[in-house]
Amino acid sequence: MENNKNNGQAKQAVYHASLEDFRPNFRRGASDRFASMRQDGRSGYQNRGGSGNGFSGSRNRSHSQTNRADRLRNRNGGNVKFSAGAPAQKMVTFKASKTLKLSHLGGLEEVGRNMSFLEFGNDILVVDAGFSFPTDDMPGVDYVIPDVSYLQENKKRIKGIVLTHGHMDHIGAIPYIIEKLGSPTIYGTNLSLGILKEKLEEFGLKDRVKTVVVNPEKDVLQLGVFKVSFFRVNHNIPDTVGLVIETPIGKVVNTADFKFDLTPINEPVIDLGRIAEIGKNGVLVLMIDSTGARNAGYAISESEIKNNLREIFAKSRGRVFIASFSTLISRIQQIVDVTAEINRKLTVTGRSMLSTIEVASKLGYLKVPEGLIVTAQQGSRLPDDKLIILSTGTQGEDASALTRMSRGEHKFFKIRRGDTVILSSSIIPGNERQVVEVYDNLLRAGAKVIDYKQMDIHTSGHAHQEELKTMMRLFNSKYVFPIHGNRYMRQANADLAKSLGMEEENLIVIDNGEVVEFTPTKCEILKIKVPTSFVLVDGLGVGDVGNIVLRDRQAMAEGGIFVVILTIDHKTSQIVTSPDIISRGFVYMRAAEDLIHRARQEIKNIFRRHTLQGKPADWSYIKTTLREDMGEFLFNETKRRPMVIPVIIEV
Repeated sequence: MENNKNNGQAKQAVYHASLEDFRPNFRRGASDRFASMRQDGRSGYQNRGGSGNGFSGSRNRSHSQTNRADRLRNRNGGNVKFSAGAPAQKMVTFKASKTLKLSHLGGLEEVGRNMSFLEFGNDILVVDAGFSFPTDDMPGVDYVIPDVSYLQENKKRIKGIVLTHGHMDHIGAIPYIIEKLGSPTIYGTNLSLGILKEKLEEFGLKDRVKTVVVNPEKDVLQLGVFKVSFFRVNHNIPDTVGLVIETPIGKVVNTADFKFDLTPINEPVIDLGRIAEIGKNGVLVLMIDSTGARNAGYAISESEIKNNLREIFAKSRGRVFIASFSTLISRIQQIVDVTAEINRKLTVTGRSMLSTIEVASKLGYLKVPEGLIVTAQQGSRLPDDKLIILSTGTQGEDASALTRMSRGEHKFFKIRRGDTVILSSSIIPGNERQVVEVYDNLLRAGAKVIDYKQMDIHTSGHAHQEELKTMMRLFNSKYVFPIHGNRYMRQANADLAKSLGMEEENLIVIDNGEVVEFTPTKCEILKIKVPTSFVLVDGLGVGDVGNIVLRDRQAMAEGGIFVVILTIDHKTSQIVTSPDIISRGFVYMRAAEDLIHRARQEIKNIFRRHTLQGKPADWSYIKTTLREDMGEFLFNETKRRPMVIPVIIEV
């Protein structure tokens, strides 16, 4: 752009930087773990921090949802935006097919993200829709939800969504996907829908989504060709139900997450009589929980945990912190009961925990004595031996209350010597590193830490081997379809069925997206699959973070970034000043002055080699060359591969 010296205007600059400039230098041996993901995300350059070192700041993002719905609608034209990329394969459809088809969009290769559907003729029935936590190689991602593109394409055929229980790995994705599916009616028990409505309200969807509360003992739903009834099971959240789905070719039973608990907390005992009755009348397919299939014997009853908590609370002379999942209502009730027995006060930290307690208390599933719960501010003023602190953070979540307390960042509570911390949960596979980091921080601060391996302060909500075999015997189905868990868990469950005499060809162990077709006489795994790519939730963005964005984040996390800024004379195409360099996460510039000096010289040499005096420059070519040649130079000097970002400014 030509300078205007006559009117006194300042020099104007032309910036040459495109999206392609912000790609990492992927060279020989670079891995791409997400190459198989069928999303086609597009990367942009984002400085998430407010300071010069914004690339390395922690993502302690607040999840306050006060204006979230409005922001989502404004940003996406009234709808939540999904990934722009479509699956590479042609969209499949089984419309009007007179066979029964079952498929999972999540939950068969992981613990979490549970979502499945049944299809017969023109009718589709959806079961659950949950999210999962991101893995270590998904930096910056909050949640992972199922890819519902197949259901979105066929949304007019969806007759409803039926929920088994209120855990987030079964209902957490609903606010993100429900409008994409045409807002079908959601059916579930009182507590499940109570928790869901709280989430829908956060997103401004409560009045736009129809929900129907079912009575498991009485109600039968006719949803297209599917006739759905229920049976009670025990889990670690009340109001969990299994499903009996009658189809034109036979009954499909989904056990939900379950265990046999003969002394449950605040809920009825599993309805073994009803289960036996269903089995006597014939079951085509048993879809059975697999999470505990490698554990021998029986799961411990929730009531046994209470005695151990009482012992720990009574012996502790200082503050007691106890972390649990926010939706483990049975566990929360025990903590409330024991706190009241030993004459202490209870403080609750963590937004999700507070929300669950409010909903469960309002619906009568949680009984809290008047005056037992005090605010965090009030609790911080009480003597140490008069306080119990209940918090979230069992999985080392970055923004959770326990994690912030372990770092000394919580507003009211910081861990100190004399505190006892109880981790009343097991570790979800994939979260080990984060949990160990929190554990170490707690010990470093002087706390005594007790986890489920030291004492029975946590019990699984999932059936162990003897319970699974009993359930298989009671239902006596033609086919056994292990669900809910990684392949090794589901294979262990299939092996249990084989030990009971089930034939190999009647065991169904498949992965997400695979479709099983049933006729009255046989079962077949089809060659065609439905899309099941990861849809990533990052802040307000849903599906806009794909494999390319993740790859960029991984590159920045592993090698840092190296920004080269060249100021070029518009007329002569020559460098005006010495190149500016910004390093974030690569080297500390003051401690690497010699490297930075040599890098500046190398930048000048590269620029000189690829420009001709008095000739217009091809800036795109020069930027590409700078990125590649500087990448090689820095690797030769340091054996590191930062993301090199060249920026050219014409003046």
